[in-house]
Amino acid sequence: MNSRYLEITYRRGRPVAAYFYLPRRPGDVSARTIVGEAGLVTDYAADGRPIGIEITSPGVVTLPIFNAALAAAQQSPAAPDDIAPLLSGYQRSSAPG
Repeated sequence: MNSRYLEITYRRGRPVAAYFYLPRRPGDVSARTIVGEAGLVTDYAADGRPIGIEITSPGVVTLPIFNAALAAAQQSPAAPDDIAPLLSGYQRSSAPG
């Protein structure tokens, strides 16, 4: 997987957990984790590459907090649309295609 994407688990219409996938190689698995602010847990492959961020408390995530976790993993920041379903009250900047 060469692109980043967000996967969300919902219960009764509300997000209860999410995972932001970072670029990874086939067979990559989490070898270590670092727990960050607001329930964000960054997963690293055995060679030290970040492979994803687990979002254990989606209701408290803000774009600045999320981008701080990405920066700590030496990743480029997310745009609001990248995590829009987690941002309370966020409206997409463009109409669906």
